[in-house]
This record gives sequence, structure tokens and C-alpha cells, in this order.
Amino acid sequence: MFDRISMIGLGYIGLPTAALFAAHGIRVIGVDVSERVVETINAGKIHLVEPDLDGVVHKVVTEGLLHATTKPEPADAFVIAVPTPFKDGYEPDLGYIEAAARMIAPVLEAGNLVILESTSPIGATEQMALWLAEARPDLTFPQDAGNDADIQIAHCPERVLPGHVLSELISNDRIIGGMTQRASEMAVALYKKVVRGDCVITDARTAEMCKLTENSSRDVQIAFANELSTICDRFGIDVWELISLANRHPRVNILQPGAGVGGHCIAVDPWFIVSSAPEEARLIRTAREVNDAKPDWVLQKGKDAIMATLATDPSRAMGDIKVACLGLAFKPNIDDLRESPALQITTQFSALGCQVLAVEPNIDALPEHLADMPITLTALEDALAKADVICVLVRHSAFADIAESLSDDERVIDVVGL
Repeated sequence: MFDRISMIGLGYIGLPTAALFAAHGIRVIGVDVSERVVETINAGKIHLVEPDLDGVVHKVVTEGLLHATTKPEPADAFVIAVPTPFKDGYEPDLGYIEAAARMIAPVLEAGNLVILESTSPIGATEQMALWLAEARPDLTFPQDAGNDADIQIAHCPERVLPGHVLSELISNDRIIGGMTQRASEMAVALYKKVVRGDCVITDARTAEMCKLTENSSRDVQIAFANELSTICDRFGIDVWELISLANRHPRVNILQPGAGVGGHCIAVDPWFIVSSAPEEARLIRTAREVNDAKPDWVLQKGKDAIMATLATDPSRAMGDIKVACLGLAFKPNIDDLRESPALQITTQFSALGCQVLAVEPNIDALPEHLADMPITLTALEDALAKADVICVLVRHSAFADIAESLSDDERVIDVVGL
């Protein structure tokens, strides 16, 4: 049924998914709007950090099972994995999904399956079907023809952990939300070519809500830990010791606090629920507000440390102060900076006028939008030697050995319990 698959979007989810299908002998057409990404993949290389992905991509490209392009080509199934950010007011932005739908519409043929993997607000899959129908009035779609439609459509959200994407794409259960029973059956047949976990069928809206629920649940739990950390700081209590003690209770499992919550999932998806049901989603909104406020709390701790440093030497000015920010990624041991609270905090330190020494072992260069700021990508040893104030923002394994060398004083802000 599926000899050729087209993956629309070759980012942190799209490229590993495309590579896995290709590794199972299926010809895959990868589509991305970035010519740099396309050229990199066609050279058998990758443009992101994900363990073992480089070897898989090199193999399937060399064997001719995966090729990348900026223009869609005919295929049996189209899998869309593009960003779904939010606009002002935390309203969902479906612009990337609409662009992807209109991009593939000209090459659709009767019998095709279109799957939306992008994490989406409720109803996005149905909206995508309307865009496709508008672009291809010569074909029938599920909203009009049901199981007999020329084009079948499903929502199948990804649920993988960065750093473990390849293994989790294979082992994790998949939620299959077809707009019709036929769409669900086709999607199961497709994913079962690589997935060893269960493929559980539901409807498209429930599948959309399932992914939002998973991430909102995590966000609420992290918010509790982050709120706990600010309360403990007020009373001089070690929050990590406290959590360790509380978790000895057989039915308690408190997560670890940090600099906030980042990434394109947990920091974004709860707002999709809040936007759809603002009166009902009170707890979800509050959790988002707690986690969004944590970077400001960390920044204030940094400001206090800077002022204490200046107080010891009145001859120094703010521009003389060096602040080391350890970690820019949104979580440990990855290179993904999307919605990163650590990156936000680092940027805010630079706005104070001090010199910022950014330490991020998983990237080779700072993002372009930081080019005009007093931020320098610095080796860990140099940053520790030169810094007046040290902020540990991400618990990268590369930082594990420095714990004993960090003095327990007001110039060290450790928000990850290193």
C-alpha cells in the first residue's frame, strides 16, 4: 500500500521519522523549505543533534532510499511534521500547516493518505482537510465522502523524547486519530511498518487532545516543582533535599524544578487548550503562568548577585561584570533552543549591560539573533575562570564534574540542583 512516503518538514521529528521509514526499505521523499537542510541531507549529513541519527541518514541516503527536495513529489502517503507556534495572545498559529497542505495539494492522487503529526489545537486536522479540499475540488475528502473519500486524513501525534527519538519512534505506542475508520486503518498499516508499540485507534479530535493533555499534565507537575522552589528559597530550605525526602512517600513523585519550561511542546501546547476553553482551563493556565514566570525569578537572583559583586568594589561598573550562563538548550544534553528559558535568561542578562559568557556544549555557534548582544559562546573552563557571577541553567552532563568547584555563595545561582 505504501511504496513511497513523503515527509513534509525535516526537523527534529520529521527527519528521524523519514530516516526510520527509509531504513525499513520504503522510499521516502523528504520535503523542507530550507535549501540548506535539503542540501545537507542529500549529502548524507544531518543539521541537528540526535544520537545515532547521522549514521542512519547517511546509510539510507547512500542506498537511495531517502532524498530531500524543496518541492513535493507524488507519493502514497504524506506525513506532515511542521511547527505549530502561537501568535500574540497565545492564539494557535496554523500557518505552517496551511502552507504544507497547499504545498502538497497539487500532487495528491486518489488513494493517498495524509497524516498530520504536528501537535495541534482541537479541530486542526479537520481544518487541514478543508484547505486540501479547497485546493483540489476534483478530489473527495472525508468531511464529504467519509470512508469512500479519494483522500483519507488522520492525526497521529508524535510523542518522543529528544535524545531518544529513534528508539522511541519504534517502541512507543501511537495514537491513530483518523477522520474515518478507513483513514485510521490506513494509518495503522503505515506506522506498523516501523512501530513495535501498539497503534491505538480513536477519532482525530481525541488524538489532538491526547497530545495536548500529555504535555499539559507534565507542565502542571513541573509548575508545582518550580513553585515549590521559590517557596523554599524564601525560607532557606534546600528544595532538592526536600523533594528527595517527600518522594520517599510511596505515592508521591515530585519532579525537579529548573529555570522554567522550554521546547516546542510543553511550553506551547497547554496554551492550545487554554485558547479553546479559557473558562474551563484554569489550572492549566495557572501552571503556564507559574512556569513562564520562573525565568524572571532566576534573573532577579542574578541581579542580586551582580549588585552584591559591585558592592564589594565600587570602582567597577555594570559593563565590567562577567556573568557565566551554563546551558542554553531547553533541557539537558540536546542542542534544541526552542522556547528555552535558559536562552531567555541569558538574553536578559545581556540587556542589563554586563558581559555574558554563554556555555552550551551542544552547539558550535550562537543563534543569529544574538549577534548584536554582548554574549560570547565560551568554553566551560574559561567561563568558570573569568565569571563574577555563575548561573547554572541546564543540567548538562558536561557540567556534572564542576559541582565541587562551585563555591556555595551568593555569586552562584544554581537552579537545577547541580
